Amino acid sequence: MTVLPKLIVSAAPRGAHRLYLLPAGKILPADLLERNFWQRLLKRKDTKIEELAKAPVVADLPDGARVALVMLDATKPRFEQLTVLRKAAMLLLDESPKTLAIVPLGVAEEALQDAIFVALVNGVPLPAQKKKPAQALKEINIPRRLVANEASTDFSLALARANLLARGLTVLPPNQLDPARYRQRLRKMAKAQGWGIEEYDFHRLKKMGAGAFCAVAQGSDDDGGGAAIVRLSWRPKKKAAKTIALVGKGICYDTGGHNLKPAKYMAGMHEDMNGSAVALAILSAAAALDLPVAIDCWLAIAKNHISPAAYAQGDIVRALDGTTIEVVHTDAEGRMVLADTLALAAKQKPALMIDFATLTGSMQAALGQRYSGVFASSDDLAAQAVAAGRASGERVCVFPQDADYEPALDSKVADIKQCTLEGDADHILAARFLGRFVGKTPWIHMDLSASSCTGGLGAVATDLTGFGVSWGVTLLRSWAETP
Repeated sequence: MTVLPKLIVSAAPRGAHRLYLLPAGKILPADLLERNFWQRLLKRKDTKIEELAKAPVVADLPDGARVALVMLDATKPRFEQLTVLRKAAMLLLDESPKTLAIVPLGVAEEALQDAIFVALVNGVPLPAQKKKPAQALKEINIPRRLVANEASTDFSLALARANLLARGLTVLPPNQLDPARYRQRLRKMAKAQGWGIEEYDFHRLKKMGAGAFCAVAQGSDDDGGGAAIVRLSWRPKKKAAKTIALVGKGICYDTGGHNLKPAKYMAGMHEDMNGSAVALAILSAAAALDLPVAIDCWLAIAKNHISPAAYAQGDIVRALDGTTIEVVHTDAEGRMVLADTLALAAKQKPALMIDFATLTGSMQAALGQRYSGVFASSDDLAAQAVAAGRASGERVCVFPQDADYEPALDSKVADIKQCTLEGDADHILAARFLGRFVGKTPWIHMDLSASSCTGGLGAVATDLTGFGVSWGVTLLRSWAETP
């Protein structure tokens, strides 16, 4: 488990690096340390005070402290508030300080908690393949008088730890996180956290008739290269009224199979397991917060290799629920492993199922890297998904999945095509395909086009964003409270 900086609560936080949180306005707070210094500095920079809400400033004070000022406008969307907090924090964290003091002056406690979260997710370096890894932040100092709700701080800590878990797994190179090593990590986590774990390995899945998953895994070696569907189970201390299934695509490396990717598009394909890391991280946060919902987390872990045994265009395979699938393109492997995983999860009749996957290039073409796309089985779920995006600062866009899209997947030789070669609206066709395997289960599908965003996104400064973790935990909290 990631070691987070210690939160030190003191009467008057001090330190060589300080982040001051100011309310939006046209004047600096009267109790701002060295107020005259800051007024002169902003005048020299020809910067209006209210511009601190978009462009934070940093300076060295006469006492030697390096201080960043940022204004927070509570009327702005949470994404914008987190973004400006991240910009301000990185003015200090880029120097790899051991201690960071956060000093709120006239802002709500929510702003303090957001600043703590931003400092946590950016103050702990991701696993690096360097001789000298970046220095981790050791302490965050915050004022005692403004920490009114300890549960809020617990939430920030749990959310930050979960985000770092998702990003820390995703960044690992493919020779350090193949399916076998991934499963070893999951066993250790389950044992440490007291979760239930069940592993459906390649041979077991083959006997069960999970032909869609096995078609992808068979390209690795005789036993699928350690491929498996792993089910992690957690139950809250108090009996939960609802059970949710989290499903994640865990393709540890994606060559594209026989439809081999060119080098440009194969680079970074160890990150194709990000959906499973997001699902796992949401489970971890929900357990840490003891949310009143039972969770089964289903991770589809495999590689998409090219070999004489790999599946090929024109193959017809039978999924776990009996659906026959015509293979059209071997690089559409994500929907194949998810088909059987969704069908397996649906057998348990959860009250809600959410799957996470870096699934289609067409979603990134539609949205870029700053939003992720979602599909929902009802308008109510779609509205909850969008609301969770606004509340968490991880923005989502709802896409249609009307039935008249599906004729494009009609097959002459099987029940359904896996995809089309034309690629038009592939993100929508992928959702229609997956929807065949969830039955009547209420369902949300997230296509993680924002799993990586050059230069960072929202609260997170690295290209790897951990997108979906904050959104998922926020959705679970509101969903659990919905009658």
